[in-house]
Amino acid sequence: MTLLFKGLLFFIAAQVVVYSLFFKPSISSKEIRGIFEESKSRINSRFNETSKYLNRAKIKGASNSYIEPVYMNDLNHTVLTEENIRLENATILVLCRNWELEDILSSMRSLEDRFNKDYHYPWTFLNDVPFDDDFIQWTTEMASGKTEYGLIPAQDWNTPSFINQTKYDEGIEEAISRQILYGFSKSYRNMCHFNSGFFFRQELVNQYDYYFRVEPGVEYFCDFQMDPFRLMREQRKKYSFVITLYEYPDTIPTLWETVEDFFNEYPQHLHPNNSAEFITDKSPIGTNALDLGETSYNLCHFWSNFEIGDLNFFRSQAYLDYFNYLSKTGGFYYERWGDAPVHSIAAAMLLDKNEIFHFEDIGYTHVPIFSYPESKQIKKYKRCIIPKDERNLNVGLASCLPRWWKIGGGKRFLKEYYHEEEYIAYKEHNKIA
Repeated sequence: MTLLFKGLLFFIAAQVVVYSLFFKPSISSKEIRGIFEESKSRINSRFNETSKYLNRAKIKGASNSYIEPVYMNDLNHTVLTEENIRLENATILVLCRNWELEDILSSMRSLEDRFNKDYHYPWTFLNDVPFDDDFIQWTTEMASGKTEYGLIPAQDWNTPSFINQTKYDEGIEEAISRQILYGFSKSYRNMCHFNSGFFFRQELVNQYDYYFRVEPGVEYFCDFQMDPFRLMREQRKKYSFVITLYEYPDTIPTLWETVEDFFNEYPQHLHPNNSAEFITDKSPIGTNALDLGETSYNLCHFWSNFEIGDLNFFRSQAYLDYFNYLSKTGGFYYERWGDAPVHSIAAAMLLDKNEIFHFEDIGYTHVPIFSYPESKQIKKYKRCIIPKDERNLNVGLASCLPRWWKIGGGKRFLKEYYHEEEYIAYKEHNKIA
């Protein structure tokens, strides 16, 4: 029994004894034991009924969950149950170290409260070393769905054998001298290489069609009020993002040159309705002009610490050919190519532009960048809590969103995809704040 439960029993027993001593002195010890046992039985019964109810709802005690979540596309607002909910074949995917436990618990708490408490999607955790017991126990309690923990094979994580060690060391020394962000780190390069070409090949991930990438220390500011996985499937989207901004040119000096070489060799993989203009147009946006580098690439990329994607896109022959070609050149190690521009260029060139989606109403931060909806109405109905005085990247000079709105998938109104009118009507009818 829990300490709280034991304390409650002790309190009841004490009350019975006090009552017997001062108000009913004629009561026998046998009667006192009878009252105590009856109280204990009632508490146990109530405790068991509550546990059964929570188990039926698939809610863990650590989750601040709603007992009766509403599925936004159901006009009758049917309560979600194990029998009537339609979950997608998807997982929330985390690449994390044991020492990042506190930060990933914070991320989980935020996403569970804003989205997953209603759906209980599984969490998949990956690490290049075994997760310790504390990590497994705490994250299991924080998740509302099942949790699985995978050890990344050494050949998927470590520096490939074809990398020239001398050239690698020289590249790191140059990156340090030029003060390139994470330029000193070998593990960061391994991570970018893994996230570019191996995360979707992991044994635990093979069973899924969609993933939602979550990193330690992120936060979600608004209620989702929909299932993004379902949106991806229904709208036939294969890659989605929240933030798009400019890459540091010093990290990818030869990336675009390598991409051009790839498409010269594999022209069949270039989609006829691609978004190439989004990542190559350098025409000025607004009154201020940025230095967009010397290559044809304008440095725009989708920030990959938040991405929801179709795993079958990454498993496609086109993407595998693309990644393998890039990997063999060694640019992930001799330079410091990030997985964000690698993913972004692939999505822009290999996919139909209409298969890329911008979640414009999801408030999100990965420090130091903040993104959130500007509309007061959206903030109200999605119960957004935006940190005071934090600037929205989407309306700043560093954002590539104006380029996406101009030539990519375009700016969409929320009600087209999110059933927002239905949700607002439901809240007003039921007088929900």
